[in-house]
Amino acid sequence: MADIIAKVGPLGLMPRRERFPALVRAIIFQQLAGAAARAIHNRFVDLYPETDFPTPELVLATPDTKLRKAGLSPQKISYIRDLAEHVRDGKLNFHRFARMTDDEVVADLTRVKGIGRWTAEMFLIFNLGSPDVFPVDDFGIQKAVKIAYRMRAWPKKKQLAKIGERMRPYRSAATWYLWRSLDITLPEPVPKKRK
Repeated sequence: MADIIAKVGPLGLMPRRERFPALVRAIIFQQLAGAAARAIHNRFVDLYPETDFPTPELVLATPDTKLRKAGLSPQKISYIRDLAEHVRDGKLNFHRFARMTDDEVVADLTRVKGIGRWTAEMFLIFNLGSPDVFPVDDFGIQKAVKIAYRMRAWPKKKQLAKIGERMRPYRSAATWYLWRSLDITLPEPVPKKRK
């Protein structure tokens, strides 16, 4: 990690204040390439010219046909509506998160259709500023650890969790550095010659 930190430079992880918009964006971006997801997201936001981002109530009042014209699939519409209902009804209360553990936040978020553990962990890192998250399911983390630790095979979740434990209580910073390490060229492990 010391080599990565030296090459990447100062930590650039700043929490974002968005809550509902961040989760809607995460749902829209699921399983889509960046440009396509951005276009759909922009069309979705453009449906509400009177505001920077729609409230849950505005989203729930929008007919499915209008949301489909923005490019949202029926499944993603149902996920965004479920999220909006959770927020509107107080079942998902962002103000409570400051008093909750990371695991409690993950459990709370994953009750919403379309929000899995990975999305919840990204929310913890980038929106709540949680200092100690290490997303072992993240492909970028798996790849970065494989390269940084010169592993021949892809690391298993148990291995990743064990490596992450050494970085506690700063695993979010370690996560950010590992992601950024993919932007720099690190040598791949040299395979051993077969006898």
